[in-house]
Amino acid sequence: MVSRVKKGDFVIVTAGKHKGAKGQVMKVFTAINKVTVKGVNILKRNMKPRQGNPGGVVEKEGVLDLSNIMLMDPKTHRPTRVGVTVLDNGKKVRYAKVSRELIDDAE
Repeated sequence: MVSRVKKGDFVIVTAGKHKGAKGQVMKVFTAINKVTVKGVNILKRNMKPRQGNPGGVVEKEGVLDLSNIMLMDPKTHRPTRVGVTVLDNGKKVRYAKVSRELIDDAE
């Protein structure tokens, strides 16, 4: 099974409060269909001082629903849908439907 979005992909937010924001996927939660995107949906949490942690207000990225993001086309840098194709060597790879550019390595 090939996932539509993987860690390290560049995405754009298409819906919600952060619409139009761009960033890199930090983590994918496949069980709940959510992702964290670097620099998007910043949440502030008050942390209690613990061993090795001074405490205070800590900023971290919150999760976004997978349906609210789209992968950025590697060629045109615009949002695109993702397709999956099988190469001659039998490997499944993702490609951008707009430009037909391969997203994964073809090795």
